[in-house]
Amino acid sequence: MPGFELFDHAEREQLQDVMDTGILMRYGFNGLRKGHWKAKEMEAAIARTAGVRHALLLSSGTAALTTALAAMGVGAGDEVILPPFTFVASFESILATGAVPVMADIDDTLCLDPQAVRRAITPRTKVVMPVHMCGAMAQVDELLDICRQHGLFLLEDACQAFGASFQGKMLGSIGDAGCYSFDFNKIITCGEGGAVVTNDHTLLQRADQYHDHGHDHTNDDRGAEGHPFIGYNYRISELHAAIGCAQISKLARFVDIHRKHKQTLKESLADLPDIAFRRLPDPDGDSATFLSLFMPSEDLARRASNALKKAGIDGVFHWYDNNWHYIRKWEHLKARAFAHPLYKPLLDLLPDYATVAFPQSDDIIARTLSIAIKMGWSDDDVHRRATTIKHSLQNTLRTPASR
Repeated sequence: MPGFELFDHAEREQLQDVMDTGILMRYGFNGLRKGHWKAKEMEAAIARTAGVRHALLLSSGTAALTTALAAMGVGAGDEVILPPFTFVASFESILATGAVPVMADIDDTLCLDPQAVRRAITPRTKVVMPVHMCGAMAQVDELLDICRQHGLFLLEDACQAFGASFQGKMLGSIGDAGCYSFDFNKIITCGEGGAVVTNDHTLLQRADQYHDHGHDHTNDDRGAEGHPFIGYNYRISELHAAIGCAQISKLARFVDIHRKHKQTLKESLADLPDIAFRRLPDPDGDSATFLSLFMPSEDLARRASNALKKAGIDGVFHWYDNNWHYIRKWEHLKARAFAHPLYKPLLDLLPDYATVAFPQSDDIIARTLSIAIKMGWSDDDVHRRATTIKHSLQNTLRTPASR
């Protein structure tokens, strides 16, 4: 999956452009740059690729989410609906604005269940934040309808799904704003980086100002710029953006490789009657970075995960036991382990995450296995893995549970 698998001369040439100028910061030093503006270059490429008017590069996907929420005016006591299956950054970004993460069940798309979202809306709800997990889409059309009916923002957390689409529109471009991550393990990488995309000029302007200490970016002299409001430092560096410029030019090839490899694996398992595959609302839009499947039970999922790892298959995830991606293991959230005293006023507003129940999500995630797709595999590698995965799953399904 990670874009670093296919680093080559393109990344080195882009980095050398920056090193030749010595200007690593994305703003200022106009006369020394020799015409190189890597962050601006990648922002233009992201906007073209996503089919949106505006793109803003940031230091991470987490920074992108936090900045987008701030640009939407999310603050103290507001509620943001998200799934309990995501990366911890999703709820961290909400808490960072002083808002309340309200979780709603997922369905067999591994993303937010629209009906669960309807039940979770309260007078304090301001944003619905679907997370397009493992490279594929939520039912974003239904979620957009819900937001429009209730006057809510739709913020797409597409941090794991750059290059995926729904009905011809790239994920992240469908709601009021979308966020991407370009960290070291994403389909394209800057090493560290993220982006906010939107068609709303006001949201873009507020995000642009917020991510750079409130600078209004209206003057070539940073010391003479205005500060409409207080912000933070979530800027990306020119070095990171330079890597991204090379990577984004390869995106179409990366997606094609993932789809080819995933199709081989999926076809090899198609005749196993006891497993089912994740439901994709638009199969043609899958970025194919993961193959996700459902085992008949939690026990079989655990055993299959162990069998696959023992057989040498890397990149196998049984998310139910994963402390990065599912609420069951988010002990720090359940304990409200806030290091900063500014969070203390939130304590009376937060749900008791230690006791809140998600039976539908538990049933789905307990049975889910995801296998990461690697771009560096040869055709022989893929076929060997397909055979090994199939045999491991067959043996697991045939072997009685130990007592």
